[in-house]
Amino acid sequence: MLERYYRELLNFCARMVRDPHAAADVVQESYARVLAVRNSGQAMPEPRALLYQTARRLIIDRHRRQAVREHDDIDALADDAQAAAPSHLEPESLYAHEQHARAIVATIEALPPRCREAFVLNRFEGLSHQEVADHMGISKNMVAQHIIRAVLACKACEDALNGAPLPGKQEK
Repeated sequence: MLERYYRELLNFCARMVRDPHAAADVVQESYARVLAVRNSGQAMPEPRALLYQTARRLIIDRHRRQAVREHDDIDALADDAQAAAPSHLEPESLYAHEQHARAIVATIEALPPRCREAFVLNRFEGLSHQEVADHMGISKNMVAQHIIRAVLACKACEDALNGAPLPGKQEK
């Protein structure tokens, strides 16, 4: 009597779990449980409804177990990621990079206004020397001088941050 619902229940479960093997497992377990109820002597006025209800509950349980497994996997990945975090994500390294960036920005801000403007337009806005010259109303050679001055100032800042001796000063 229950066998006539097998294909129908299998299609239902396959749509729900989107895995034919898992659907077959759910159907098999549903049949086993419903047959256990029937063999226990309990009344089954609607065997089809009981099969579907059992299958739905098994699918819900399966989803819950899968969610727990995924949560545990995420926790394990997070633990692994913390244990093997790249050095650039370490707090000390992030702080050092932030301080480095602040020093470079301070160096750029300390440049004379026209020099800073030429440097920013060229390096950050991507304008060519000629475009910067046209924008600022100065010669292309003057733009080059401004940019060289700014680059040298940034290089000096880099050297100071990296502990290199300043030009003209010798280590003892």
